Amino acid sequence: MAILANDTVRTVLQIVLAIVIVVLGYLLYRSIRGPQEIFEREQVLTEVTRERMGYLRDAMRSYEREYGRFPTTLDSVVTIIKTDSLFVAKRDSIFEFAEGESFVADSLPFSPRGGQPFTLTVARDDSTGVEVYLLEDPASSDFIGTDDPTRAAGMLNAASWE
Repeated sequence: MAILANDTVRTVLQIVLAIVIVVLGYLLYRSIRGPQEIFEREQVLTEVTRERMGYLRDAMRSYEREYGRFPTTLDSVVTIIKTDSLFVAKRDSIFEFAEGESFVADSLPFSPRGGQPFTLTVARDDSTGVEVYLLEDPASSDFIGTDDPTRAAGMLNAASWE
């Protein structure tokens, strides 16, 4: 009878230890994989944010080529994209989309990181006539352009990540 009790205790201990090993293995996996998943999500958000900012830059550059000045607000950029015949006709060539992705102009001025709107500053140097813009993501350090017309030479359409 004592032998039977020892075998039962041994079996129960083995089962408990196996469960503990599996649980600890899972916790170890989550502690390693969790930060990696967060990093991967941040990378995707960064790519989407930069893509949207690039679309806004492309729209502003097209507008500037067509009308000789930059739009002063992001709302006006969206309105132009939605209503201007140039943008409606050339939407596919101005904006590149992944297959199956639909274009939503109203979402362009908002950062995917927190839903805050991008900030746009347009500045003009009255003595030289140079007009520049600065498009910034308030949820990160990403920006395009400059707000200083005297530095416009290399910074006008340059992105911080390029």
